[in-house]
Parts: sequence; structure tokens; C-alpha cells
Amino acid sequence: MADTAVLTSNIPTLRRLSCAVAAATLMVLAGASPSRAQSVAVMVNGEPITNYDIEQRTKLNVLSTQKAPSRQEVIDELINEKVKIKEGKKYSVDPAASEVDGAFQNMSARMRITPDQLVQSLASKGIRPDTLKSRLKADMVWNAIVRGRFKQSLQVGEKEVETAAQAGGASDTMEANEYQMRPVVLIVPRGAPAGTMEARNKEAEGLRERIQTCDDANRTFKSMQNATIRDIVVKTSADLPPTLRDLLDKTPVGRLTPPEVTRQGIEMVALCARKPTKVDTPKKREVREKMFAEKFDAKSKSYLQEVRKAAMIEYRQQ
Repeated sequence: MADTAVLTSNIPTLRRLSCAVAAATLMVLAGASPSRAQSVAVMVNGEPITNYDIEQRTKLNVLSTQKAPSRQEVIDELINEKVKIKEGKKYSVDPAASEVDGAFQNMSARMRITPDQLVQSLASKGIRPDTLKSRLKADMVWNAIVRGRFKQSLQVGEKEVETAAQAGGASDTMEANEYQMRPVVLIVPRGAPAGTMEARNKEAEGLRERIQTCDDANRTFKSMQNATIRDIVVKTSADLPPTLRDLLDKTPVGRLTPPEVTRQGIEMVALCARKPTKVDTPKKREVREKMFAEKFDAKSKSYLQEVRKAAMIEYRQQ
């Protein structure tokens, strides 16, 4: 009975000890000491920026830029993100976690790695995935707000583009073509014998000699087994990478481009039409995108200064 009484009287103490151990464990798993993680450096509109947040963002910026930013630069970046997120909620711009995860996946795809590999890469530098996701979310919110609120003033007129291009000495590069194409595939199933790909490649070369028009291509590929022809795709020179653009310019209309090995098998393009266009050119698009970026950056900076001035920012003594 005495032992039971002692144990019962110590239950609150045991519970407190258990909670403390659990909290400490979580802090260790997070990679920071309790005092460090709980130490608030700045309050922005009632929301904290901790020293741990600053450490994490510093590591991310070093990894991204290969340069060590100052502590104040990192703090300013985090403050800006806080006010951007708040401004987004004001206009009901609040990406869901799934959208942010999608942006994270897109970034990993551009890096030619999987999301899990990106997570591992960040972890190897002591960076939590949420540190990158927070930055991605703020960028998504801010881009949507600036584009939405200032859509009219961000537009770039065709006369502006032509004037700027010609002023840059680009008048002789303003020609372009519009291409009408039908992608075709000679399918090679996964796990097929090693010689299958080579055999289908030879078959593709034979088809290039026989097919003279897009109608020929349509009839031929629709009648073949393990082959497909897709609907017509229309692109301008500005839509295509230089290598494909040069290839299409060298391909006679009605003929097939050289075969290319892909995951699906052997792919080619049937060129159905090619005609000059002034609607868009690679140089005009380059100039247009540059002019838009300049307008966007100027509007973004002035707008951010405006919302930051209205924010409640409180620095805590360290």
C-alpha cells in the first residue's frame, strides 16, 4: 500500500518528466536545441521568426548561391516572406500544401532528381524540406498577387517589342516559321530483347524514305502494329529549342525527321507544313520576356516596400 501511495503521488511528476523528455526528443530530431528553436529574433505582424529559422534559411541560401549572406539579409528575406503571405491571405491567395508540394516536385524534376533525392540532398546540408517549401510558397503567393493586381500595367505591347529589338540590332533576326507537325512513335515495349530497338530504328529509316506527305504518314502509322501517330501540333520558331527548330527547317515538308530513341521507342515528327510568320520569333519572345521581367521586378519592389511599411515588425534583443 505504501509503495502504491508513493507511485500515485508521483504521477504528476512522472507526467511532467515524460512530456519534457518528449519535447527534448522532438527538438533533437529537428536538429536544434530547445533554447535555440524557441528563441525569437523578430516578430512580424504577430508571427515569430526564430533564430532557428534564420540558421535554416542561411544554410539554404549558401547552398543555392554558394555565397554566405549576412544575418540581416536573411532576416529581411524572412520578413518579406511573412508580409507576402499575409498580403496573399488578404486577397485569398493561399496555396494548399499539395500545390507547394507540386512546386517542390517540379524543382526536383528540373534538377533531374526525384523529390526524395532532393530531400536527402537538403538533409545532407542540415536543411529541412519545409525551409525550401516556405520560400516556394511565398514566391507562388507573390507572383500571383503581382500578376493579378497589376496585369494591365505589366503588359508589353508589340510595338514596344519591335522597337526594342530593332534598337538592339536584331532587325535581321526577326524572321520565324510556323510549323504544323504530327509526332509519330514506333513503340518498343519495356523489357523487349536488346535487338528490338535497333530493328525498329532501321524500320524508321525505311519509312523516312517511303513517306512523302502527312497523309502517307497518317495512313501508314494507323495501319501499323505497335505504332501511333498523334494529332497535329502547331508551334512557332519561338516555341521550339534551337536544335529542333534547325532540324525542322532542314526537313522537307511532308517528310519525317530523323529517328530518335526515347523511353517509348523510336520517335519522329512528320512535318505537315512550314510557313513564314511574324506573329512571334525567338528574338521577339526573348525581348518581350526581358521587358516583362523588368516591369514585374519594378512593380514587385515598389509594392513590397508599400506592404512592408504597413507591417508591424519588432526586433527582439539577443
